[in-house]
Amino acid sequence: MTIRLYDQDAQLMTFTARVIACEEKKGQYAVTLDRTAFFPEGGGQGADHGLLGGVHVVDCHEVHGEVVHTTDGPLTPGSEVRGEVDAVRRLDMMQQHSGEHIFSGLVHSHFGYDNVGFHIGSDAVTMDFNGPLTDEDVRMIEREANAIIWKNIPVVTLLPSPDELKAMTYRSKKELEGTVRIVTIEGADTCACCGTHVRLTGSIGQIKALSCQKYKSGVRVSILCGRRALEEETLQQEQLRRAAVALSAKQHEAGEAVERVLAERDHLRWQNEQLGLRIFDLMAQAEAERDVRVVACDALTPGALRKAAGKLCQGARLGLVLLAREDGWSFALSSQTEDVRPATRALCEAFGGKGGGPKDMTQGVLARGGAEEIRALLASIG
Repeated sequence: MTIRLYDQDAQLMTFTARVIACEEKKGQYAVTLDRTAFFPEGGGQGADHGLLGGVHVVDCHEVHGEVVHTTDGPLTPGSEVRGEVDAVRRLDMMQQHSGEHIFSGLVHSHFGYDNVGFHIGSDAVTMDFNGPLTDEDVRMIEREANAIIWKNIPVVTLLPSPDELKAMTYRSKKELEGTVRIVTIEGADTCACCGTHVRLTGSIGQIKALSCQKYKSGVRVSILCGRRALEEETLQQEQLRRAAVALSAKQHEAGEAVERVLAERDHLRWQNEQLGLRIFDLMAQAEAERDVRVVACDALTPGALRKAAGKLCQGARLGLVLLAREDGWSFALSSQTEDVRPATRALCEAFGGKGGGPKDMTQGVLARGGAEEIRALLASIG
């Protein structure tokens, strides 16, 4: 079995090893070594990448208990090679993983929930807890987690004997057999774990909670740690700055400025709809004596179509309101006395459209046809 150097020293990024086997698989190569510092994907943590004997390690997995490196070039069995782990990626993985331990451990301590699913994704770290959390609960855990980080507490890795393990209280997602590796962060967490971690919590930098959403019987919390958290905050700060400039507001007042602009927008939309309906009423006067009334009114908003059709059909057999679009019409057809669905089907068949709704009001689109053509068809329907 490959000696797993990352278990002995997670900070080790360069090493030498002997190639045990190299097998070509679908244009890549599966390489095993007598020892390695490359961490294979597992336990929610992604695989290390880097260089091995001058070829790229693009993935790393555990297969039947053995560490198998996926490379983009062959290596000669029996040869000695130098390995170089991508230190930036490894630090990122360690920051995310250690941060997850702190966050999950504090959730377990405060609420008794288990982390039943954990993944370090390319965008964020996700944790699935088997119980509910509010946004305020998440913010409280975030504050305590960062306090643990800033205390720069050691992250201790232990390989306890079976008797020592029985006396320990620790988190684990499943029943474990054989040698169990325990990772402890005082005041935050004690958990069975096979992954790599920072030596001191200060190396995590910070934890930022992004979201908390209902998931199955509990919640899914997304966080960022270390460099990822800084990059996200930088991005959000730039977005806030740009929004504040656009709103002619100070950054700390941007939220209030957005609410004010949205309120003004909603009022203008209401005014626009009311104005469109007034124009429609004037146009509808010309249809007052008709049994089948058709009004094409571009002043209407899409949301006012139903309201306009309901007004137009009063005292008539049918009332059809048309609103021009790039490739035809949007329509609403209404009646107080008859089922409009057969007329809707006839319109759609004749003018290439689709629509539907209850018997007294349908809506849809027509691909072609002039207002008078459409009126003539409706009038011909008994």
